[in-house]
Amino acid sequence: MHRVAVLALEGVIPFELGIPARIFGSAEGANGKPLYEVVTCTLDGRPVRTAAGFSVTVEHDSSILATAATVVIPPSASLGSIRDQGVLPEPLAAALALIGPRTRVASLCTAAYVLAAGGLLDGRRATTHWQEIEHFHQTFPRVDVDQDVLFIDGGDILTSAGAAAGVDLCLHLVRLDHGSAVASQVARSCVVPPWRDGGQAQYVDRPVPEATTASTSATRAWALDRLDQALSLAELAGHARMSVRTFTRRFRSEVGLTPGEWLTLQRVQLARQLLESSDLPIDHVAQQAGFNTGNSLRQHLRAAIGVSPAAYRRTFRAQDLSA
Repeated sequence: MHRVAVLALEGVIPFELGIPARIFGSAEGANGKPLYEVVTCTLDGRPVRTAAGFSVTVEHDSSILATAATVVIPPSASLGSIRDQGVLPEPLAAALALIGPRTRVASLCTAAYVLAAGGLLDGRRATTHWQEIEHFHQTFPRVDVDQDVLFIDGGDILTSAGAAAGVDLCLHLVRLDHGSAVASQVARSCVVPPWRDGGQAQYVDRPVPEATTASTSATRAWALDRLDQALSLAELAGHARMSVRTFTRRFRSEVGLTPGEWLTLQRVQLARQLLESSDLPIDHVAQQAGFNTGNSLRQHLRAAIGVSPAAYRRTFRAQDLSA
């Protein structure tokens, strides 16, 4: 069974500490058996005090990290020299050294500081809580930090944005491991969306729009029912009863993406669902998702996730059938 080890540091934030157990622990195969074993450890196996004024007791010390297929590090409110100087304390550095070369490592929120201080993010694209982006970049200039996403999948190393973005990252891992059907079931069990639109840019502190300003949510819902059609910016703005300029500004404020970027994202997601759940020819998938041709779908899917439609279908259809 796939073992997920969660490393709780002193000052761990309880919300994010609970995310891996809740998400991975809810994943079950067709036979009803769990697909993951989630274990929690501290550096020395002793209790650690959380940021919420209570302590948590665990059953393992950091030696368990050597046995994990995935290691998740939640954020801590007591990062100390890690945040201030970009330096790992020796016990933590020794613990990270136990992680195997083939082990997948994920940081939630500001735990990206831990990975960066350990040199694991040098030359890589990464993210963290939007409030920490500027400080993070100054502390770790060798990391390509992105403030506009909910998470970044770097293959063997993944990072998520603030707080609830850890849910998005863990659902993404379930989806990678076992396909969309299992991930969607986990999302339903946890009463969270299986996929959130846009990135954390939509949560960055900005002036609140006036109450009289119309929302683009109804137009987004309208567009989702018409992804197979060519939807121009003028049509979207017209449905929202706004000028193109006002609609574009309002849309980006609400979603964190331009209308065109959002439409492409939704079409890619629909195409992925169709590839996973149907035997439709690639050209038919492309038409239903609004890409018109198989070549257009191939270009967009490869740009989004780095694989062709055929390769994606082989991977996830096989995983769904075996789940």
